[in-house]
Amino acid sequence: MSAHPDTVSDAAASADQPQPYRELGLKDDEYARIREILGRRPTDAELAMYSIMWSEHCSYKSSKVHLKYFGETTTDEMRSRMLAGIGENAGVVDIGDGWAVTFKVESHNHPSYVEPYQGAATGVGGIVRDIMAMGARPIAVMDQLRFGAADHPDTRRVVDGVVRGVGGYGNSLGLPNVGGETVFDASYQGNPLVNALCAGVLRTEDLKLAFASGSGNKIILFGARTGLDGIGGVSVLASETFDDAGESGPNRKKLPSVQVGDPFTEKVLIECCLDLYRAGIVVGIQDLGGAGLSCATSELAAAGDGGMHIDLEQVPMRAEGMTPAEVLSSESQERMCAVVAPENVDRFMEVCRKWDVLATVIGEVTDGERLVIDWHGQTVVDVPPRTVAHQGPVYERPVQRPASQDDVVASTTAGLQRPRSAAELRETTLKLLASPALCSRKFITEQYDRYVRGNTVLAENADSGMIRIDEETGRGISLATDASGRYTFLDPYRGAQLALAEAYRNVVVSGATPAAVTNCLNFGSPEDPAVMWQFQQAVRGLADGCVQLGIPVTGGNVSFYNQTGSTPILPTPVVGVLGVIDDVRRRIPTGIGTEPGETLILLGETRDEFDGSIWSQVVHDHLGGVPPVVDLAHEQLLGEILVASSRDGLISAAHDLSEGGLIQSVIEAALAGETGCRIILPEGADPFVTLFSESAGRVLVAVPRTEESRFSAMLDARGMPWTRIGVVDQGSDSVSVQDHFDLPLEELRTTFEATLPALFG
Repeated sequence: MSAHPDTVSDAAASADQPQPYRELGLKDDEYARIREILGRRPTDAELAMYSIMWSEHCSYKSSKVHLKYFGETTTDEMRSRMLAGIGENAGVVDIGDGWAVTFKVESHNHPSYVEPYQGAATGVGGIVRDIMAMGARPIAVMDQLRFGAADHPDTRRVVDGVVRGVGGYGNSLGLPNVGGETVFDASYQGNPLVNALCAGVLRTEDLKLAFASGSGNKIILFGARTGLDGIGGVSVLASETFDDAGESGPNRKKLPSVQVGDPFTEKVLIECCLDLYRAGIVVGIQDLGGAGLSCATSELAAAGDGGMHIDLEQVPMRAEGMTPAEVLSSESQERMCAVVAPENVDRFMEVCRKWDVLATVIGEVTDGERLVIDWHGQTVVDVPPRTVAHQGPVYERPVQRPASQDDVVASTTAGLQRPRSAAELRETTLKLLASPALCSRKFITEQYDRYVRGNTVLAENADSGMIRIDEETGRGISLATDASGRYTFLDPYRGAQLALAEAYRNVVVSGATPAAVTNCLNFGSPEDPAVMWQFQQAVRGLADGCVQLGIPVTGGNVSFYNQTGSTPILPTPVVGVLGVIDDVRRRIPTGIGTEPGETLILLGETRDEFDGSIWSQVVHDHLGGVPPVVDLAHEQLLGEILVASSRDGLISAAHDLSEGGLIQSVIEAALAGETGCRIILPEGADPFVTLFSESAGRVLVAVPRTEESRFSAMLDARGMPWTRIGVVDQGSDSVSVQDHFDLPLEELRTTFEATLPALFG
């Protein structure tokens, strides 16, 4: 072969000189293995490809041994409705009547600290293209955001950029943002988490997969031109920790690694892709996000039945003097790669011209078993594609429960001072309500378009987002994402299950039936045995929980190295649940007061559980003990009751109980319905525990007076614990806890909504 003249020199093998491959994130033994695979020194272009595709972000080399547990525990029954799962661009689920839904959540954490606006924007763009690559029309996005302490000087910079980036890109695409979470905690200082979810809809026969099949079929690159932005994004930026210098120090040097997005180009690309799918002229397709052409070419070839030849100089570029390694490494946004039969190339180009989308034939599928890439007549890459895409190193990192965990578990909230008097309970309620931990996120969510395209039926003041996908039948989907770094820190296994339980519960309170799970697992350095213990336990907790609930994990993302220096973030496994509803008109709202004189009923049991709670965080700056008990059989029963009640019209509103406990849920439901209510605490119950406990498996429901006897009889018949805890006072202007305190709605709304504007407005 004729190699590109700029090859790695013999000096690379000398231990006493700088090693170029180390700058790309490769270790000595990994470089040695590449040489063994090739039987020679790699070219610069080959080294770039291997370094990117073998990075932590792309190869999952530290997590593979644990992630296989998802596959081992998934039953055939759980898989029965899955059309695509782990390993594809996104999971796809058959939801009936010929419809399928694809959804996935991914991280863009490190770029969003270095350059918050573009980091967040391109995170949205990347997950949207994953959905497009499955043959679907993207229909909604959500976001899971974690920032440092709300009052830290740098948090404002990150919040402002990230929120503008999420809104600016998603709004420009015309995709409603239907929910998510925003959390502030000092552990995320310098390591914000920006996890973006996208869902799309397609007819089952339109499913597309990423593979290059059929010798002679053409490889077409279409979308934006390739530039120098994003080089090193996944191999260097996303696969190592930050140093301690902060954004003003050496980390700012990472800025060129952050991609630059153009949502208007992506919007046109979406419509172009949908036209191509309708024309039936795409054999296989892959988006270009992390790892750029290195990923697209190697993964398409590895998943196909032959080899591939690429003429790299044919790639349209927007920068002069780019090297082959740079072209292959660029993570320039808004690009797709398609496999097209020769007889369909002209039609493909015609569709692209219609949408003014640049499209170029850059290669073809071959009979061989190698990926060969030429550059102006010289071969710069000649590799077995599976060794690049799927046969990277796999590490069984040391796993060790830290000795300090015993001290964490022993440090419970039992000795912390609790409010007892009516005045103290009132003061605590307002303090928690105004805290960055529980205050309204309206300041953030109002920067997102929640109702564009007119199919959003639940978003604002809702536990989950709901989208109509079929106007004729009213069929729709519900989406929820949840996580608790605090609970997962206390007990990673239970913490992951509590995140799953909450997302599951947030779907069922809308009236939808949970169908599938996606996840984004955010942790510190995998080279730390304590972090790997957290990760292992969280994976097992999530997988075992899905088996108990009978819903599959269809895919996800792992984000390691979320730490600055030696300090990792709180372990944060984000769990997304997809639910299906046959008619969105029977959705259950959050706001009370839609029916005269509704009775408020609490489903589930309340226990004295405050370890890891928002009360312990806000009032005592404490984190220790064990998280609440999780009972997934109970969660499943709760779901069945709520879905049945939705179908039978037994309840008029529902709101899940989670952070902040009962009083937080009551206040949110009252503000959403703009209606007051009166809470009557059970006789003999501890008012503090009743109002503030964060016991799982609980839902507040509003029941019309005409349905109360029928609803309570159903609860008794199914063995669901319940408590009548109040009534809705239509026309009332306060939330009253009888014999304890009154809180005017106006004061509650002001307290709830003032915090974030004061901090970031």
